[in-house]
Amino acid sequence: MYTEAERYNRKQKEVNVTTQVSVSKVKQFLSHLLEQENANKITNKRENPLEKKHQHKLKIEGIQNENLPKRNQNYFKKPAKKSITDKGDELFKMGNKILQESKSQKQKTEAYTLFTRAADMGNLKAMEKMADALLFGSFGMQNITAAVQLYESLAKEGSYRAQNALGFLSSYGIGMEYDQAKALIYYTFGSAGGSMMSQMILGYRYLSGINVLQNCEVALNHYKKVADYIADKLEKSEGIPVEKVRLTERPENLSSNSEILDWDIYQYYKFLAERGDVQIQVSLGQLHLIGRKGLDQDYSKALYYFLKAAKAGSANAMAFIGKMYLEGNAAAPQNNATAFKYFSMAASKGNAIGLHGLGLLYFHGKGVPVNYGEALKYFQKAAEKGWPNAQFQLGFMYYSGSGVWKDYKLAFKYFYLASQSGQPLAIYYLAEMYATGTGVLRSCRTAVELYKGVCELGHWAEKFLTAYFAYKDGDVDSSLIQYALLAEMGYEVAQSNSAFILESKKAKILGKEKMYPMALLLWNRAAIQGNAFARVKIGDYHYYGYGTKKDYETAATHYSIAADKHHSAQAMFNLAYMYEHGLGIAKDIHLARRLYDMAAQTSPDAHIPVFFALMKLETMHLLRDILFFNQFTTKWKWLKLDSTVGPYWDLLVIGLIVAMLIFLLRNRHR
Repeated sequence: MYTEAERYNRKQKEVNVTTQVSVSKVKQFLSHLLEQENANKITNKRENPLEKKHQHKLKIEGIQNENLPKRNQNYFKKPAKKSITDKGDELFKMGNKILQESKSQKQKTEAYTLFTRAADMGNLKAMEKMADALLFGSFGMQNITAAVQLYESLAKEGSYRAQNALGFLSSYGIGMEYDQAKALIYYTFGSAGGSMMSQMILGYRYLSGINVLQNCEVALNHYKKVADYIADKLEKSEGIPVEKVRLTERPENLSSNSEILDWDIYQYYKFLAERGDVQIQVSLGQLHLIGRKGLDQDYSKALYYFLKAAKAGSANAMAFIGKMYLEGNAAAPQNNATAFKYFSMAASKGNAIGLHGLGLLYFHGKGVPVNYGEALKYFQKAAEKGWPNAQFQLGFMYYSGSGVWKDYKLAFKYFYLASQSGQPLAIYYLAEMYATGTGVLRSCRTAVELYKGVCELGHWAEKFLTAYFAYKDGDVDSSLIQYALLAEMGYEVAQSNSAFILESKKAKILGKEKMYPMALLLWNRAAIQGNAFARVKIGDYHYYGYGTKKDYETAATHYSIAADKHHSAQAMFNLAYMYEHGLGIAKDIHLARRLYDMAAQTSPDAHIPVFFALMKLETMHLLRDILFFNQFTTKWKWLKLDSTVGPYWDLLVIGLIVAMLIFLLRNRHR
C-alpha cells in the first residue's frame, strides 16, 4: 500500500509543479463560498485574555484594509505584470510570513486575508489554509460541509493535508460517513505524501491496535519519522511548551486555571515588577521569552524585564540575557561577545544557566575557539547543579564522542537525568538508544513511548490553546473539532477533553445518538494511557448504560482498576456501593465498609458522602438484625425494600438520617 501511495503522491506533486491553476473547480467553489459567507469581512472572534476585548474587521475583496502593513500596500501598487499563479504564490508567502512572525490575533487575521486572496487565485497551499479555517472555525468561519468539499477537491490534487483531514473526519463521522477503513486509507496516503500528522496518527493506531493489528515495530517506524522531524527543529531552538488545560477540572478551578495566566493576575505581576520585585521580573521575562501561560511571545518585553532584574543583581536574569544574545532575535540581535559577557557574569555567581551558556560557546566555538575540555568543565558544573540542558549536553558529548571517549553508559545516565526534567532532546536520544539497543537492552515499547513524548511537542500542540479559548468563549463546536484531532493523534488530555465536551451534548457537529458512544470510545483511550478519571467514567457508562448496555460486572471491573491502580476515591466509593448491594459482584458488607473507609482516607472530599453512606449501611444492617433475629423470621421474608419503597429507598433512608440529625442538633442548641 505504501509503494502505491508514494507513487500516487509523487505523480500528483509533479502535476502541481507544472500547473498550479488547474483546479478551476476548486476556484469556482471557493469564490462561491466567499459569496455565501459574505466575505467582505472576517471578524476576529479569538481574543487573547491578556488583551482588551476588540473586534478587528477586514475587507477581503480588493485588499483595502487600512491596517495591513505598508509593505503589503506597496506590493499591490506594483504593475500587474506577474501571472495569477505568481501573485497567488506571493500572497501566500506574505501571509505565511506574517503568521509565523507574530502570535497577535490582529496579524493572524491579516495573514488569513492574504490567504483568502491567494486561494481565490488558485494557490493550493492557501486553499489548504482556508479549508483548515473552515474546519476549525478560525475567526468564526466554521463551515464543515464547505470544508469537506474543499478538502475532497484538494485531495484529488494530491494534497496530503487534505488527505489527513478527510481521514480525521471519516474516523469520527463528522461531515462525512463514519468509516474507519476509509480513514486508514486517507492516513496512509497522507503519510506517504509527507504529512507528519498522518504519521503520528498511524503510529498511535499501531501502538494501540486501533482498527489495525497491534504492531510495535510499525508504530516505531511512524513515530521515529515524526520524532526526527521534531528533534531537528528542537536543535535549532528549544521550542515552545504548550499548556494543556483539562476541562474535567472543577468549574471554579477551570476559570482560574494555573496553566493560563488571568488578565488581573498579569496586571498585578506587572505592578510588582515595576515596584522592583526581582523574582517577578525574571518570571515575566521568561513567560514573554517563550510565550507561555497565554502570553504572546514578546522579546522586547522579555529583555526589558531581564535587564531590570540583572541591574538588581539577578544571576538568572543575566543568564537569560546571554541566552537571548546567543540565539538572536528582534530585541537582542545575535552577538557572541555580548552573550559571553552576560553568561560570565551569571557564572561568576555560580548560576547553572550561565555555566551552561559558557559551555555552549566553547562547545560550538561561538566567539571563542572550540574547546571541548572547557565545554565539558562548564557542563559538568551546571549539571551538578541540576540544570537539565547541561545534563543533556554531557550525555550528547559521551554519546557522540565529542572531545571525550564514547561511553554509552555515561551517555544514558545523563540523558536519563535530563529526561526526568522533561528535556525533549534527552528524551529523543534515549528513544534512539532503546530503538537501536545502543548501550541498553533494545525495547521497542520503551522507544515508542519516548518517541511519542517527543512527537507531542510538535507545532500542532498549539491547538490546545486555541481549543481552550474557543471553549471558554462558548464556541463548543470549534473547540471539539480541535481537541478531537489532537485526540486522534494520541494526546491523552485531548481525548478526555473531547469526551467531556461530547457527553455535555452541547456540540452540534455530531448527532446526539453518536455522542455517548464516541465519548465512551475516547474515555477508553484516555484510560488506557493512565487517566484515572477516565477509568471511573468508563465504569459509570457501563453502570448507567450510557452509549452501551448496562453491565454491572464490567462497571465493577473498571472501578476496581481505578481503585487498585490509581487509588481513586470515587472508584472506591462506587465499588463499595456495589458490594453493599451486590450489583454485578457478590454482596459483601464487610468489604463495602472497608472500601468506604479507604475512600475517606484517600480524599478529604469523600468524608461527608462516606459518613452518610456508612450511616445508611449501619442503620439498614441494624434493621435487618432486628427483623430477622427472632423466631418469626419467615414472616418478614416477603419484605423487599426495592419493590415496596422503590429502587431509590437508600436515598430515602439517607434523607431520613439527615432530617433526624438536623432535628437533634436544633433541639440541642435550644
